[in-house]
Amino acid sequence: MLDNMFWTNWLKYFTKIIYPSIGATIRIVGACMVLAIFFGFILAIAMILYGPLGLRPKKRIYGALNFIVNTVCSFPLIILIVAISPITKMVVGTTIGEKAAIFPITLAATPYIGRIIENIFLGVDRQLIEAARSFGASDMQIVFRVMLKESVPSLISSLTLSTISYLGATTLAGAVGAGGLGAVALNYGYQSFNNTILYTSVMVLFFMVIIIQGVGNWLYKKSLK
Repeated sequence: MLDNMFWTNWLKYFTKIIYPSIGATIRIVGACMVLAIFFGFILAIAMILYGPLGLRPKKRIYGALNFIVNTVCSFPLIILIVAISPITKMVVGTTIGEKAAIFPITLAATPYIGRIIENIFLGVDRQLIEAARSFGASDMQIVFRVMLKESVPSLISSLTLSTISYLGATTLAGAVGAGGLGAVALNYGYQSFNNTILYTSVMVLFFMVIIIQGVGNWLYKKSLK
């Protein structure tokens, strides 16, 4: 009897509270990673071009970019979300909900991913770059046809870990008004002393991590062929 009541309550919590939050979490993480990878790649190209070991070193430009990256990366995410809430409201019109979470998480993830891509590109064999230059390749051809091509496996592995990290970041965003599993686990689970919701949310996040890592491993193996 007690078991039937437990599973009845669990199904009610899952369908009405947890299930909708899964979709919100996927939308937040998906939007953040697409935007952060796009802008992070542009940032990485700029740093690769103008860095000390870059294709066209320019100390001042790289110094400014490096300062911005280091500054943003030094902020704990939850502090950054609170600190830029006026900017978030100005850009998206609100400080709560999915849109309000996407903006600060993307802002935090972009320099982080940009730095990762920069470091991966810097690891490409310099002899390949010099060989491409000797054949008359332009800077963009070197970036896309040499650096990017040689870095695909490392990029997949690093971006998989980044996606998992920023999946966790959505739970932090839940503490300051964002939607998703983080908000459900905190508000309906922890603060309401409802262990069923709390631990179910944790298990859902666990399986989401397993799925992301599995897809990343599959893509990594495909890129090696």
